[in-house]
Amino acid sequence: MKTDLHLHSHVSDGELSPAALVRAAASAGLDVIAITDHDTAAGVEEAVSAARELPVAVVPGIEISTCTPPHELHVLGYWIDWRAPSILAHQTAAAVRRVRRMERMVEKLVALGVPVTMEEVRTAAGPEARTLGRPHLARALLAGGFIRSFSEAFTRYIGDGGPAFVSQDFPTPKAAIDAIHASGGVAVWAHPPLEIVEDLMPLFVEWGLDGVECYRPNNTAEDAAKLRGVTERYGMFPSGGSDWHGPRRSFELGSFQVPSERIETLLGIGGLVL
Repeated sequence: MKTDLHLHSHVSDGELSPAALVRAAASAGLDVIAITDHDTAAGVEEAVSAARELPVAVVPGIEISTCTPPHELHVLGYWIDWRAPSILAHQTAAAVRRVRRMERMVEKLVALGVPVTMEEVRTAAGPEARTLGRPHLARALLAGGFIRSFSEAFTRYIGDGGPAFVSQDFPTPKAAIDAIHASGGVAVWAHPPLEIVEDLMPLFVEWGLDGVECYRPNNTAEDAAKLRGVTERYGMFPSGGSDWHGPRRSFELGSFQVPSERIETLLGIGGLVL
C-alpha cells in the first residue's frame, strides 16, 4: 500500500476540498491517506464519505498547533473521533485564537503601510475555511499586489520574527496529546526539528506521546533513520507524510509516498492490515 498521512484541505489552508483531495489522492495512486487540517477536523466526515466510493482509505486526523517556549510544535492526531467533545472544544477555541491573531497581524501590516484588510484575508481563505492561518494572509497580500510571490510574505513580513509576525496563544503539547487521546486517537509529533528532538523527547514521553513523524519529503535517509531510532528507543511508532497543501505547491501529490510496511503499527491501530 502507498501511504501519505499528512494532507491538508481547504478547511484549513489547503487548496482542495476534502472530497476533491480524496479523489486526487486516488488518482495519484495512493491507497491510504490522512486528512490532518490545522486545528480542525471539520473536513474529515466529507473525506471519509468520499472515500467510500474510491479505492483509498482515509485515516481521520488533525494537526494541533502547540507551544513549549520558545518552540512552536505541532502534534498530529490519528484515528480520532472527529465528533468527540475534546476535538470539538479544541477546534472552537482555536478558531477564535486564530482570528484574534490574524487581526493583530493585519493591524501591524497596516501600520507598516500595507493596507490589507480582514475581509481580503477571509476572501483569500475561502468560505469553507474553518481556521485562519498565515498562508491565507500571504494569499491576500499576493492578490492585493503588495508582494511579488507567496514566499515573500513570509520573508518580508509574517515569517517568525518578522515585522508583522504575531505569536499565537497555543495550548501546550500535553493539552493537545490529552485532547487526541480523549477522542480515541493516537498522538504523533509532526515534523520534529532534529536539533531539539533528543532534548524534548523525555518531556513528550512524560506527556504520553505515541509516535514521531519520521518520513517527510525534506528528510534525508539519515534524518529518517535518526528519527526512527528515537521511536525504537522510546517504544513509539513511526509515521510519515508529505504535508501537501495543494497543486500550486512545489511537488505533486503522490510523488512522496511512505511504504506502508514502515508504518504498519500505526495503520494497524485503525484496523488497516497490510
